[in-house]
Amino acid sequence: MSETKPVILKIGGSVITDKNGDLVAKTEVINRLAEEVAKANVKNLIVVHGGGSFGHPTAQKHGIKEGFKHDGQKLGFAETHHVMTVLNGLVMDAFVWHEIPAVSVTPSSCVVTENGRIKQFEDAALRMLLKLGFTPVLYGDVTLDEKLGFTVLSGDQIVAYLTAKFNACRIVIGVDTDGLYDGDPKTNKNAKLYAHLTLSELKAIQGKLGKPAAVDVTGGMFGKVNELLPAVEKGIPVSIVNGAKANRVYRALAGEKVEGTLIEKG
Repeated sequence: MSETKPVILKIGGSVITDKNGDLVAKTEVINRLAEEVAKANVKNLIVVHGGGSFGHPTAQKHGIKEGFKHDGQKLGFAETHHVMTVLNGLVMDAFVWHEIPAVSVTPSSCVVTENGRIKQFEDAALRMLLKLGFTPVLYGDVTLDEKLGFTVLSGDQIVAYLTAKFNACRIVIGVDTDGLYDGDPKTNKNAKLYAHLTLSELKAIQGKLGKPAAVDVTGGMFGKVNELLPAVEKGIPVSIVNGAKANRVYRALAGEKVEGTLIEKG
């Protein structure tokens, strides 16, 4: 039975779905990432993926993040959860196909939030999966909320929570850019990549990070970094790499030198 500290891999929704479409999965990217995870063969790996064009538009359409206001939203809550299970199913297909003993863990079944923050997380099954050498796979989901009735729980918050709870040794985040920039690289071709950031440098540049596009209900790159600060403060290194480019995630998982942004305490 495995007892080493886990590594947490977050795969952004923008990497595995086309955010310009509706419910469009990038199956060839999902397949390649599964191949890279299998090749890296990390013991004690937890995977969390985002919602992209599956979860975000549906949640936004029904105002799920703001909480339960009227009965009409109940179908929206169910639909948002359902489309996330569809995307998760595609990820699981690829992982199992590549002989990764991956098991899906559904956040809406084991997490209760309060004002959008995780309050209870029933993690006994997750702990046993890790102990037995499985690869648990979680995802951004809708959750029941003690104050709001229900809300949206981001994959980034799940990563931050599990990092603290399971004492993770490092975090790898696959996004759709080469890492953190001093501007938006998609709209500013002169934006510069930060190859390495310390905690104090990260805090200093936080305001420059892109606020999310309207359809991202979980806070975009700014939200990601906000969630990761406590992990960096505890001395857990975070690698942000381009999951849309071949072998970047593999190299980060394998501990090799890779283009991206490495964030360390100092």
